[in-house]
Amino acid sequence: MSDARPSVIETPSGKDVAYENFPVGSWLLPRRVRPHVLCFYRFARAADDIADNEALSAEEKIARLDRFGDALAGREIHDSACETAHRMRESLAVTSVSPRHCADLLAAFKLDATKLRYRNWDDLIGYCTLSAAPVGRYLLDLHGGSRDGYAASDALCLSLQVINHLQDCRDDYLDLDRVYLPQDWMNSESASLKALGGTHTSPQLRAVFDRMIVETRALLTIASTLPAGLASRRLAMESGATLAVGWRLVRLLERKDPLAHRIGLTKPSFLICGIAGALRGLVS
Repeated sequence: MSDARPSVIETPSGKDVAYENFPVGSWLLPRRVRPHVLCFYRFARAADDIADNEALSAEEKIARLDRFGDALAGREIHDSACETAHRMRESLAVTSVSPRHCADLLAAFKLDATKLRYRNWDDLIGYCTLSAAPVGRYLLDLHGGSRDGYAASDALCLSLQVINHLQDCRDDYLDLDRVYLPQDWMNSESASLKALGGTHTSPQLRAVFDRMIVETRALLTIASTLPAGLASRRLAMESGATLAVGWRLVRLLERKDPLAHRIGLTKPSFLICGIAGALRGLVS
């Protein structure tokens, strides 16, 4: 890497809120917080896109994420290439939400630059605790918290992250050589890494997917207590909608092959799940 600092460090992938498994800054949330939620999303998306950019070396990815971290922490307030991080710092100052959640996301994306395999389920969950749990924790802090702490929120975010790993397992392997599947389960089921590059799931790989789905169902069960403990009824509705989407995706992953095509919800299905879940969250 040259000594010259690039004047542009973000590498937009084109992914936006429509790509996500969960509603982002939806009308369910209070109007006053939506701009801050979108600011958080844009920060996370920009950093994630840097980590996923195939044209950048691991060293360059980390250097760019470090600049994001400096801007977030206020160590570098004149770096115009980090405008998204500057806006995030300003949003955090207005809302009094801790910057730790954003810093944890940056730590996860730095791992993505260098760590391509996960030894076991606990190793994978450790990564997800940095890459996904901060999203729920930020939302809780922004909306007045929960009487039950972060546990149910963490479970929901972890489950959504694992679902995303299953949805994208083929592309992650072929495009980035990343495998978010527990290697000990791969070994015990005699599942080949090369099988991830195929267009149909082998029985051995299906066994690994099924084990991950069992654990994901357990996380969603823990997460089911989230809406009832929230201080904000509006956030309870959004979390209820997100839970409904998570359960629907798990059921689809149980029946369909994620190597054959990316498994997701149609717009009508997403809307139906969201409305039903929001109503359950409201009365929880």
